[in-house]
Amino acid sequence: MAKTRIFSIGHSNHELTRFLQLLQDAGVNAIADVRSQPFSQRYPQFNRPELQRTLYEHDVVYAFLGEQLGGRPNDERLYDADGRVDYEEVRRTTSFRKGLDRLAQARETYVVAMLCSEEDPLECHRGLMLTPALVEQGIYPSHVRGNGSIETAAEFEDRLLAETKVGIGILDGLFAASVTEQDRQRLLAEAYRVQARRKGFRLRSYEATSGEQQASEELQ
Repeated sequence: MAKTRIFSIGHSNHELTRFLQLLQDAGVNAIADVRSQPFSQRYPQFNRPELQRTLYEHDVVYAFLGEQLGGRPNDERLYDADGRVDYEEVRRTTSFRKGLDRLAQARETYVVAMLCSEEDPLECHRGLMLTPALVEQGIYPSHVRGNGSIETAAEFEDRLLAETKVGIGILDGLFAASVTEQDRQRLLAEAYRVQARRKGFRLRSYEATSGEQQASEELQ
């Protein structure tokens, strides 16, 4: 099996020494920062300038791709009627496709990790938007978890199906053996949609409206 050339990782609340160790253990020598806003008030060690300097000191190259591959696009047309980002619409944009091409090309030279904030890729656009887009191109990213384990693309998909409960009674039912790869891909696509609706970024203006509406209903 070919060596993984693209990983994903969430900085979570790691100390820099721990974060660097995770990169080293996975063989990562390049970071593609896919955060829309590459800053953290709670964990300033992962602010873009500080992080870039630290990575440089440890021979890890850095590139910011948040404008092209971030999970919080500025274009409001990429959000649904509830103000939730629509990952499938984002993936159709020219900007996203160009960013994905840059990421795919980088793996020819480097072992790259897509960086975002959340530890669990099931709660992050790097898992829910970038991973399926890469898989469509025949690129199967693995995910560096906070405990140092590596979750393969196949393991991630299995966990996604289990988390969303999409495919229950089909993939594990009496006729599971007759499920085709095409059937599985359709179920996976639906599982990605379900999880994206749960975890995708939502515009604050819509969150406020939703909260006001809920409060009004509770008073009635």
